[in-house]
Amino acid sequence: MNMFCFQCQETAKNTGCTKVGVCGKEPELAGLQDVMIYLLKGLSVYAEIGRKKGIENDKINSFTLYGLFMTITNANFNKSHFIEKLKEGMRLKESFKNQLKDAGADIDENNLPEAAKWHTLNEEDFEQKANEVGILQMTSDEDMRSLRELLTYGVKGMAAYAEHALNLGHEDKNIYAFMHKALAATLNDNLSADEMTQMVLDCGQKGVETMAMLDEANTSAYGNPELTKVNIGVRNNPAILISGHDLRDMEDLLEQTKDTGVDVYTHSEMLPANYYPAFKKYYHFVGNYGNSWWKQREEFESFNGPILFTTNCIVPPTKNATYTDRIYTTGAAGLDGATHIPERKEGGRKDFSQIIEHAKKTKPPEQIEEGEIVGGFAHSQVLQLADKVVDAVKSGAIRKFFVMAGCDGRMKNREYYTEFAQKLPEDTVILTAGCAKYRYNKLPLGDIDGIPRVLDAGQCNDSYSLAVIALKLKEVFELNDINDLPIAYNIAWYEQKAVIVLLALLALGVKNIHLGPTLPAFLSPNVANVLVDKFGIASIGTVDEDLKLFLG
Repeated sequence: MNMFCFQCQETAKNTGCTKVGVCGKEPELAGLQDVMIYLLKGLSVYAEIGRKKGIENDKINSFTLYGLFMTITNANFNKSHFIEKLKEGMRLKESFKNQLKDAGADIDENNLPEAAKWHTLNEEDFEQKANEVGILQMTSDEDMRSLRELLTYGVKGMAAYAEHALNLGHEDKNIYAFMHKALAATLNDNLSADEMTQMVLDCGQKGVETMAMLDEANTSAYGNPELTKVNIGVRNNPAILISGHDLRDMEDLLEQTKDTGVDVYTHSEMLPANYYPAFKKYYHFVGNYGNSWWKQREEFESFNGPILFTTNCIVPPTKNATYTDRIYTTGAAGLDGATHIPERKEGGRKDFSQIIEHAKKTKPPEQIEEGEIVGGFAHSQVLQLADKVVDAVKSGAIRKFFVMAGCDGRMKNREYYTEFAQKLPEDTVILTAGCAKYRYNKLPLGDIDGIPRVLDAGQCNDSYSLAVIALKLKEVFELNDINDLPIAYNIAWYEQKAVIVLLALLALGVKNIHLGPTLPAFLSPNVANVLVDKFGIASIGTVDEDLKLFLG
């Protein structure tokens, strides 16, 4: 076995990638990611000791976010970037350990887990350690492994959202504290399955708090998303395509491309940037180009200009791709051969001058579609329509809402979600967030008394908006239980940010969620049974069977 990874929905045979990742990562890179998680767990042990002494280390907090984020599926394929960050983390761990000792912290080296004691700056040692700290090597107990991985993936998703908030100056030290507590707990062989299960549920609650913090960060900086018709055609100017999720990067790019003759288009999960009032003032912000992330190999060819990845959702180009030299990465994103744009200096902006100059020398994008798509239905916008929505429910014009949030992917079985949307009765409404929407957001599904039948709240992290909407409707209808609402949950998942969204929904009391197109491979039968028994988690069936079940 060259590697083992089962953190995403597309993992080979729904059991685990063992030769090369379906995402495209090679075994050496997979090993470096395992070592990064191992390092972060060891670092978390010292962070826990520090907090008991009242010592908070901002560098460890930010490194934890960054390190977790770069291991998310499709985020970073740059081996040298990982080696550089591993060395940085090692130096940080050793420095903080010495700081704790100087502060009189009681550190018993003999009782520390190996991850805390291990230290090296040698690249060969990283490769050797990868053979020792893979998922299957850390414990032989299948159920404990499942709980530890579920917790780790939830924390990864939480870190991604906390990183976006931090880039806008918002943070919560309690979130860092939980991340470190959770990662350190995965090294503790004395914890019972019940204790680990509770920590997983606590992760969901922290996920709610993290998404609320990010929502506040985004809306305080850029205004509340509003009903918006987004252009999907092109203009005759050279352009930059920005992908990923980070709105601070979006702001920096728009500011620096003003009056340069270079247009800007969003791609995939950056689409919701079009919904924010602050970005609408930029004349050169044209609209959205293309579809879901997995179609980028064909769509990047026709875009002609440079592409900026701000976060995950990178598909490594093929050897014959013509756009490889047009790829730029920034933040936790990385790709061998791509130009990486460094972090912004405190109080400043990232320097996008290189990608802008590159864009000026390229042809305008080729048009691949035309028209508009409608979005911007985050909680503020929907609550402005609350009276209209409530009246439609009371009159029977709207029979049911279907939450179809989550991720998209390239597997053929995801056509289920397009067919499901097409077959939904005309008195139903889809609530969506995340790139799952690309399965149906361009279908002519119409509206109900002026309410579009697809209400797009935004990115995957904006699933929080869907929870706020549900809780408000619960209040309006004077219900005691959120599950008494006429809302069904049919969610597609792909990577670790979807894991924290799922755990957050469970923390809010949502039950009977259908999850697909397959249940996570990292759930052991016993852990899956707990989720089924306690929360009614179920996998999807056929479209017709599920519609009959949902609609009664």
